[in-house]
Amino acid sequence: MRGTLFLRLSERVALQKDNFRRLLRTVEALSDLGPEMTAEREFTQTARAMLSASIEAAAAREGVIFTYSDRPSLLTSVAADGFALMPEPAVIPLLPRHVHALTSSREPVILDSSSYDVYISANGNVAPELFKCIVPLKVGSKLVGLIALGRRDGDGLYDSSDLEALSLLSHYVALAIHNNSLTQTLALRVSENLRLMASLHGFYDNALEAFANAIDVKHINIHGHSLRVGRYAAAIGEAMSLDSGEVEALRSAGYLHDIGKVAVDKRLFGKPTSLDAEEFREMADHTIVGHQIVTGVQFPWPRIPEIVRWHHERSDGSGYPDGLLFEDVSMQVRIVGLADTFDAMTSERPYRERFSLGSALHEIVRLTPQKYDPNAVHALLLQVRRDTVGSNRTPFLQDRTGADIAAADVDQLAASLQHKMNHGRLFLT
Repeated sequence: MRGTLFLRLSERVALQKDNFRRLLRTVEALSDLGPEMTAEREFTQTARAMLSASIEAAAAREGVIFTYSDRPSLLTSVAADGFALMPEPAVIPLLPRHVHALTSSREPVILDSSSYDVYISANGNVAPELFKCIVPLKVGSKLVGLIALGRRDGDGLYDSSDLEALSLLSHYVALAIHNNSLTQTLALRVSENLRLMASLHGFYDNALEAFANAIDVKHINIHGHSLRVGRYAAAIGEAMSLDSGEVEALRSAGYLHDIGKVAVDKRLFGKPTSLDAEEFREMADHTIVGHQIVTGVQFPWPRIPEIVRWHHERSDGSGYPDGLLFEDVSMQVRIVGLADTFDAMTSERPYRERFSLGSALHEIVRLTPQKYDPNAVHALLLQVRRDTVGSNRTPFLQDRTGADIAAADVDQLAASLQHKMNHGRLFLT
């Protein structure tokens, strides 16, 4: 009798020791899961680590972790181990009653022939009978996934200590899955917004290109002028390391900068001699008319109205329509004004031949900083130089103007500009 009691006591102590060891392993697994869950890597790797901890805590031989999505109601595997035949991914559609049962469960569930259909649908690509124990993963009252375990070591049944360990781990696994789902949702929203913005910008770009062509229809000598000014302004902005949004704003402003010319008499564009004072005033008023046209239009870029009005202003106050000084206008205005001047100089007009590229750049440098912003001019020289050595992915000049200038000549102009700035500190900003 005493021997039997001693044997039972020994068995109880051994069982308690075994349970304590397993509890300790579970605590160790939890401490390991912390760094696993916060590591910057693919979620599938984190899921495999969580599955490994769950399998070890319950002394299981097989296991799979599912994530849950509610539109439609679906379990999708993210990690599986030990099963001989487990699709990748395993997918199990759920009916509302399955979702309700899993959401209502407060602890791990031992499955048998009477309970499979209560919790899991047989309509997926994996047989529910493979699973002997399931652990619904919830954050608050929200179902986020499922741990499903197969056979246990020795083909024994899962006991209360197994379920206790799994219940402890499940909270951490659920949080990890929920956090990943939130991250994916945020990334999807950002991606959708970027696609929408790209589509919107593409729409604006195409629409404004059409406007630019309509603006320049007055005379053959100005065909393509607005498109080129937009392209030049954007390239100058890129060379000045402006962000992509500012570059797109410059391109669009360049397309629209001369929109007021739609109200100018067509005969002025073909006049073979210089404009008289009255004709010049009528031509100059295109800046005011253009400003009136674009003011109140909800562009994605708020500076377009001021660029349309002031792109003929000059640093020394000699420009029009308001005679503003260098510090009175934004860098965007200065860039578009320079791009407009550069294209006008390198284009043929009824009253003069076009400037060669070298002559135009030399004249622009000569008039800097009295007329033009030195930083914008330097960026213009940089883009032209890239063309001369073939390093521009998209040619700055394209097929408009031949590169009738060597890289060394551009370098000389840049050095001259730098010399002027160093010895004319009055003009530095």
